[in-house]
Amino acid sequence: MTPTRLSLLFTLIRQGPIRLSELAAMEGINPTMLSRIVGDLTDAGLLERTCDPVDRRAAQVTVTPGGRRLAEEMRSERTDSLIRALEALAPSELERLEQALPALEHLADALKERHP
Repeated sequence: MTPTRLSLLFTLIRQGPIRLSELAAMEGINPTMLSRIVGDLTDAGLLERTCDPVDRRAAQVTVTPGGRRLAEEMRSERTDSLIRALEALAPSELERLEQALPALEHLADALKERHP
């Protein structure tokens, strides 16, 4: 699973069903490329296309239960990897990392504002 595909899954889990054009804007992906990726994820049973209830001509995309399971497995694997990496750090390295947390939180907040 590429980072782009995983990001799409997580975005759709957070946002719920949305139009492809909205998803392309949120992810900063070319609509043609997004359509190809969504097609691949749909073929894999991770996403589902549905008609927009407001505009039946438009399509929405949403995560399937299988897509949710895969995203949760990936999140769990990444969390476990991070925990193992943190456990391997020396106390002085952990202290420096802790001191950097406010700056990292500020950066994360700024990114959320740009890409809600």
